[in-house]
Parts: sequence; structure tokens; C-alpha cells
Amino acid sequence: MAKKITSLLVANRGEIARRILRTAHAMGINTVAVYSDADAGAPHVREAGTACALGGDSSADSYLRIDKLIAAAQAGGADAVHPGYGFLSENAAFAEAVIAAGLAWVGPPPAAIRQLGSKSAAKQLAQAHGVPCLPGYQGADQSDARFEAEAARIGYPVMVKAVAGGGGRGMRLVEAAGHLRAALHSARSEAASAFGSEELLIEKALLNPRHVEVQVFADAHGRCIHLGERDCSVQRRHQKLIEETPSPAISAALRARMCAAAVALAQAAAYVGAGTVEFLVEGDNFFLMEMNTRLQVEHPVTEAVTGLDLVEWQLRIARGEDLPLAQDDVVFTGHAIEVRLCAEDEDFRPHAGTVQRFREPGGIRFDHALFEGLVVPPHYDSMLGKLVAHAATRGEAVDKLIAALGRTEVLGLPTNRAFLAACLDHPVFRAAGALIPFLAEQGAALREMLRKEQAQVLLPLGLAALFPEATDLPCPFPKPLRLRHRGQVLELRVREQGRGGLAVEADGQAQQVLVTPGAGGTATVCMGGTQQRVAAMCLQDAVGQAARRWHVQADSVDLFLDDASFAAAASGDADALLELRAPFNGKVIAVHAAPGLAVRRGDTLLVIESMKLEHAINAPHDAVLAAVMVQAGQQAATGQVLLRFET
Repeated sequence: MAKKITSLLVANRGEIARRILRTAHAMGINTVAVYSDADAGAPHVREAGTACALGGDSSADSYLRIDKLIAAAQAGGADAVHPGYGFLSENAAFAEAVIAAGLAWVGPPPAAIRQLGSKSAAKQLAQAHGVPCLPGYQGADQSDARFEAEAARIGYPVMVKAVAGGGGRGMRLVEAAGHLRAALHSARSEAASAFGSEELLIEKALLNPRHVEVQVFADAHGRCIHLGERDCSVQRRHQKLIEETPSPAISAALRARMCAAAVALAQAAAYVGAGTVEFLVEGDNFFLMEMNTRLQVEHPVTEAVTGLDLVEWQLRIARGEDLPLAQDDVVFTGHAIEVRLCAEDEDFRPHAGTVQRFREPGGIRFDHALFEGLVVPPHYDSMLGKLVAHAATRGEAVDKLIAALGRTEVLGLPTNRAFLAACLDHPVFRAAGALIPFLAEQGAALREMLRKEQAQVLLPLGLAALFPEATDLPCPFPKPLRLRHRGQVLELRVREQGRGGLAVEADGQAQQVLVTPGAGGTATVCMGGTQQRVAAMCLQDAVGQAARRWHVQADSVDLFLDDASFAAAASGDADALLELRAPFNGKVIAVHAAPGLAVRRGDTLLVIESMKLEHAINAPHDAVLAAVMVQAGQQAATGQVLLRFET
């Protein structure tokens, strides 16, 4: 039966909300946005025809409140709801509430969400229809003892997973029996926080697989097709960073078998709409991981190679229309790669903060919700946007994406921009050899390479930051400067020669440097015959005053430096040994420390939740605790003193 969709509520935020709004507007559909207090100034709020406040900052108080979302749809005059991804997109109770309110649900039937959203139920359905699954245990007995017995039966290594999970949350790899109980407790805690359910399963872990998923689409009339596969093997913390299509390492025969299995699973569940069936692939064998009953973050790569608008397909199917194409009519062209730009450092620690400068690269697709002045809150996922390159060949797409990352400017808080470029340019990735353990194996080397690159260009980039304006008047006296980067201090003597010329003494060597101001707060720095375009920003402190700290970007280099010229030579060294500071903004959810407690290097002292993930904060050295400055439930800011140690 055809359904009329004239006004669409998008029950989400950020770049995915903007993405859905764009298609809805192109189809002539009115739109309603929702927003938390933290998102009151977000782009999706301005771009929608109507916007309704949900109140609250946290997900639990806003985007996860079914009652508030239904009320917003009714108040905004919506007759349909699109959930996007994340939040309530795979929540059967939300789908039922939408339908019960007389609204069209842009997604699969609640029964399919419930069956496929449970990893245990999905595996049972898959096994009944010949879809390969890994041996495991998914039962009602959730005791530690039962999991220990089942893990011994299956054989280590095993993977602990949240039954209601997704996005890598509630997942733990366990390689030996002695680590299972701790993994179960940690996974339960994270799963309860992220999904409202502590239920877990375990399955045999493959140590060197690929992660390959198949995009499926089904209409309400029994037709189902696939739109090819995506390789999502480059991951950190079980969350994807790089996705591409087609997979560079599976045969046509394996592709056909996987896609057929994905369609069979969707049809067995009476599926309707967009869905993704995820597999682990090892050699010529593949095994079901799960089915995501929603649109995926990485759907743009499929759109790039097919030329289709998957959100438009979702809306048409929700209106009761037939699938727009038959399987044989789907045409795949070229190669597409997507990277997820995240507010995190190279150690994968998330960071809240303010975007003080933003420039798009141009030349590729960039789905984002960034703008200058955006406050990135600690309440949601760390992803800022997705850059997507499409080209005739994989090599061309890789080169195009690396170049675009080099042109992207996000100043004010750490991002993984440089790390993504380094991953793409790694010989293992270029040779299509990156498996799921890629970052576990290569991450340390990539980080060390980035740090060496930063150290090599610290002098010219630092001078471009500190001397952005050329002066016509030379100065006869050298100026002493001290640049601090990653705890190391570079001692300089700089004499301004006029017109951007600088005579520099560093480490006993004389250098000539020329800094030429550019447009948009950039500069070009020339030293030793090498010329670089530099974007630099003097960061603002908590009260909006200019700090003596700079964020500097030049091509694939991204660094933070401090002007320590007016600080005592040994300032901060002693304090660093006596204090433990918060590495990022987040909520303290556990404190395992008390004054007088003797701790060893590596002991977990606190657990901080930030951007939907739990992070253990460990002792940096052997010490005795003198004071604990925070308590469970407290919000901690980046750089805040958490603990003090005795002298």
C-alpha cells in the first residue's frame, strides 16, 4: 500500500542528518530536525524546514528519548521518520512507536530489526538458511562460569560481543582463559551504557581476517538485490576508519557467494529497506558477523560506484514503491574509498574542543557538519565527517584522497587527518594487504613516522606560526625563542631581516628562513630550498584569551607547539611527575585510587567515558597517591588534574 511522505523528521544529528536532509529537499519533501542543547547551533538545525528542541546534552536525554522524538514529529507536522544511523536506528521499540503514532517508518519492519539486531537471533536464522557462521555461544545463561565453559569448548582466541551491539562497542578479543572474566565485565559495562542491554555472546575469533560487508536493498513486495560489497578491514577499537569498494582482495566467485548469502539472509527475515550484511573473510571462506538494519556510515562509497542515491531509495521504499532497479541493471564503475575524519589523536583518544578554523579540500565528496566556532562536545561519537574519493582505479582513488586530506584544514583540536593519510600511503595498504590487525601491527610504526615528520619540520612551521606578518623593518638584535613540542624544547635565536626574512640560529647552525603571508590566515615558509604552505592558529584558552599554543598544519603534517620563551627552563617537568592530568574531556565513571595507595606503572587508576567509549587511565610510573581530585560521575576537562602523587 502506497504511503504519502510529505514531511520527514530526521531523528539524528551531524553529518548524517545533513545527508538525509539534502536528499529529502531534492525530492521536494519538507523536513524537521531535532537537536539537543549541545547542538542548538548545528548546521542541520539551520538547514531543516523546522527544528524542534529535545533538551539535554547527553544522548540519553535527547536523541535516545523515544517520547521526545515522537512529540517532535507531531509538533513539526512530520508524517515520516528517518533514524539515520546510530542512536535509535536499530531499535525495534522506536520503529514500533513511530508506526503506532501513525507515521511512516523509513527502515525495516520492527520484527526484522528485532531478529537481525540481536546477533544471537541473526546467527540462528543464518544457520537455518545455510549462511556460514563461526562456532560460538549465544544463550540465556549469561554467567561468567557458563562463558568460561563455552570458551574452553570453542577454543581460544574468542571474541566477546554485545548481543545488541554495533559500532565496535561491547567487543573484546580474549586470547587466553585468564583474561575472559575481565573482558566480560568490561564488555557488559560498555554494552549497558551504549545499548541498554548487558547481554553478551562469544564466538571463535579469527586473528587475520578481512571485514567485508554487502549492501542489500529490499522492497515491500518481496524483491531483494545487492549493491556490491565494501571492504572495511582498517579499523581501530573494532571501529572502521577506511572503507572501500570493491574489495581489492576477493575473487569474483567469492563475491558472488557472499552477495547471494546476504540476499538470502535478508529475504529469510522478510526484510524491507536498506541493510548491510557483514562478514569475516579468511582465504576463500566467509562467516557472518552481523546484519546492520540501517544505512551505514560508509554508504557513500557504494553511491559513488553505482551512481545511486541510497537515501532516495530508502524513502521510495518507505512509500511502498518497487525497487528502482533489478539486479542485472545495477552498474558498478571505478573504485571508491572513504576515510572517517575523527576528533581524536594518533593514539585514538577522542578529544572535545572548538574548531577555530575550517577549510574544505574541494575536489572530492566531503560529508560533514563542520564550521568555524563549532564546539565538538564529549557526549557523542568522535566522527566529524567522511571524505570520499572516486576514480577509475584504486591507485588513483588513494592518491586523490591523500591529496584531499593534505588540503583539509581543521584547527583547534586534534584530528586523525595526518594518521589517515599515512595509513592510505602505507605500502601494505597500497598493495591491498591490510587485514583487520593492520593498525594493531602497523599503528606504532605509523605514529613514530608521524612524530619524526613533525620534528623535521618543527623549525620552519614554528617560525611560520610565530612570525605570520612580514615586517619591513629589520631588527639588529636577535630574539631568543623556545619552541616546545611533545615535551622537547627547541632553543632558537631569531633576527628579523625585514620582508619576512629571518636569520635563525638553532642547535649551533645558522639558517635563512623566508615567511610570506598568504590568504585566509596561511603563510608560505621557505627554508633550505623547500617551500611549504602552512596554516596556523594561535589557540584560545578556556576564557577565550589567546594562549601561547599553536596548532599548525602543512600538507600531511599536523602538530601542536608551545611558545615556551617566557617559561622557566625546567618548568613543568617536576609537576608532570607529581600529577596525572586528563588526556581528553569525558565523564569519570570509575575511580580505583585512594590517597596512600601504592601503585605500579600501568595500573588502572580511573576509567573515563568519552564519546561513547570507555578509556582506562593508567599510572605513568610507580608512585604513592597523595590525593584524588575527582570522583565517579564528575565531568573532567582536557588537562584537568585527576590525581596527585607523593614526592
